[in-house]
Amino acid sequence: MSEESGIGVDRRDFMIAAIASAAIAAEAGAANAQGTPPSFASTAPAMPQGTVYTGDVIRGKKVISALDVNDLESGRKHLLYFQGVQMVTGQHWYVSVIVAKGAQPGKRIALVSGVHGDEISPVHTIQAVMGQLDPAQMSGTVLAVLDVSRPALEGMARRWPNSGRGIDLIDINREWPGNENGAGAPARHAGLLFNRLLKPNADYALDFHTAATGMDATAFHLARMDLPEVRAMAELFPIDHIFDHPAYPGLLANALIAAGIPAFTPEIGAPRILDHTLIPLFVEGTMNVLKHHGVVAGPMGRTGKDTGLFVGNDTHVVLASQGGFVELLVGLNDKVDAGQKVALQRNAFGEVVAEYTCMVAGEVAACRTDATAEPGTPLVFILFNSARPEGIATYPE
Repeated sequence: MSEESGIGVDRRDFMIAAIASAAIAAEAGAANAQGTPPSFASTAPAMPQGTVYTGDVIRGKKVISALDVNDLESGRKHLLYFQGVQMVTGQHWYVSVIVAKGAQPGKRIALVSGVHGDEISPVHTIQAVMGQLDPAQMSGTVLAVLDVSRPALEGMARRWPNSGRGIDLIDINREWPGNENGAGAPARHAGLLFNRLLKPNADYALDFHTAATGMDATAFHLARMDLPEVRAMAELFPIDHIFDHPAYPGLLANALIAAGIPAFTPEIGAPRILDHTLIPLFVEGTMNVLKHHGVVAGPMGRTGKDTGLFVGNDTHVVLASQGGFVELLVGLNDKVDAGQKVALQRNAFGEVVAEYTCMVAGEVAACRTDATAEPGTPLVFILFNSARPEGIATYPE
């Protein structure tokens, strides 16, 4: 049978739906066996009350399966492992957690990295922020969740290699808020973290990322600037760009916003490296956010007002139409005009097989770093502010 059924659902999607339906039916059956009417059966897991310690200790750090920061001692840092979803061996993927619990009550800020496994600068950014914090002098709590997608990080890959139906490569940043009873380990892992770690312990959240492998990007945020509390935080960073857009369903920031937690997505340049040029900008901005919310004291550092921050509400993506070797004619932060040539492409003989022009006026926010490209590969992202002209491609993922 063909994978494509022609009726809008392919075999794999049908199988996922069938598995999910089976899980719901099984839980409903269990509820009925306990005397609960089917209409009241629920797939939602019972949420634990308070911090739950599993009894395990890994390299001197206690393992938890749920967290309530109110249970932790004030005025100190706590290093923990959160017990995530199981592997095929029955062991768990553990997530590294740091809690800086202030001596005085106050706002709770969550800092997240490692949702994509090839994004390394965010991990170092959060480590640097946490290293500056003195809980004895703080009001409130900073929760750092450092390595969300452990199997992706182990391979320095963007996606989680899920083995439930043969190896699927799952982008967990399309899975939030997750589902603890979902038809795949990444969805279940996201559900565990969202329900038992992030949502109960955050008033505000920052989910740090970078460009995808093969791309580089400016210092920018993906942020909902129509939300006043998000705008107030996002503008506190001394960066280049903000893309004012909700982007995709399933993003962690969107799931947090839906749960009443203002959140946005800082993006720290290129993947797979520690970008020591951009990391300090995001450390400074994050410390500004903590000062803004009264978690730490001190004067504000530089903000977007000091860096000529450009906010755009749309992107024009220049896609490769041919396979071949790419030569970029523009760089990050360059201003471009409609009709300007931005890249060309050659075949193995050195013959030019394609020339690429920009259809809008704006600024270069991201560009290809790999020197080759297949048809359909993004080459240049232009951030701009205008109605989308007909024929301009949306972001291809």
